Amino acid sequence: MHSWIERLHASSAEFPPLVTAVKLGVALAIGLLIGFERQWSHKDFGVRTFSLAALIGGLTAMMPMPVLITGMVGVLILAALLNLRDILASQSVEGTTSAALILTFVLGALSGEGHIFTATACGIVTTWLLSLKPQFRAFAGGVKPEEIRSALMLGLFGFVVWPLLPNRYIDPWELLQPRDAWVTILVVACIGFVNYILLRVYGKRGVALTAVLGGMVNSTAATAEFAETLPASGLLSQTVVAVLLTSVAMFARNLLLLAIFAHDAVPFAMAPMLTMTAIAGFFVWRRHRPRDEEQEMDLNLPSPVSFAKVFRMGGLFILIQVIGTAATRWLGNAGLLAVSMVGGTV
Repeated sequence: MHSWIERLHASSAEFPPLVTAVKLGVALAIGLLIGFERQWSHKDFGVRTFSLAALIGGLTAMMPMPVLITGMVGVLILAALLNLRDILASQSVEGTTSAALILTFVLGALSGEGHIFTATACGIVTTWLLSLKPQFRAFAGGVKPEEIRSALMLGLFGFVVWPLLPNRYIDPWELLQPRDAWVTILVVACIGFVNYILLRVYGKRGVALTAVLGGMVNSTAATAEFAETLPASGLLSQTVVAVLLTSVAMFARNLLLLAIFAHDAVPFAMAPMLTMTAIAGFFVWRRHRPRDEEQEMDLNLPSPVSFAKVFRMGGLFILIQVIGTAATRWLGNAGLLAVSMVGGTV
């Protein structure tokens, strides 16, 4: 009898009740969360299956490694049987549900190991991703090949080209440092691409929003597009509003770039930027009509990321940077202002 009591105390010391309850409770909550989402999506595996998988993961993680491996193999076999049944019944594969089931087991095991934050965060993100299936399908169906190429090019420029560039001045006058220049080009391209995606997603919700997003992507191209398409569509009264909003968006984008690369200069730029924005906003208010929001417009701007555009923008930026640095050294602030004025018109 005494040996059994000692074993009971040893078991309680190895598995403290409160700590064990928290670990298994979190594992169960993760399984319930993912399982409810799968149940609402009318999948074969639902709340009970996912909850049990998470609990198995949490329990086996507290035991020796062979037990954990056995539990993992069991979940893999269960997922394989699910897909085999679906293949025989409907010639389809439940890939997402199978992956979610395996991931639920892993998250339960993480919780059992005490990694509560990691397991909880991944469980919430997993459920969120699973619930976005209609949105992902709609978005993927509207993605153009050039947009995929643009995203790949951003990755190529950021993770392949940038590390290969020398992190030092490459000229005897110390005017050009390729890696720093490339970072600026990348940031501008990324901001343009993100705004382009926002324009594609939300750009048909009125001329005003389209003008703002278009100005964030490419204010010159957006202005030209508005000047051509709005009058032809019988929306002449909205042309001024659209162009002014495009300019306001350009001011905001330039202020953001200034905050990224020269944040000390932001207080000095705020006054003129806000003044120009206020003037443009006044004329927008004068010309804007409530029914303008009911008008929709598809602004056809090309993707801002391509080899030609990036290298053209990069060459122009490097040229302005070199000339601006040289002008500042030899002519002072007057030289820099002159170069800035010329560069701003390009």
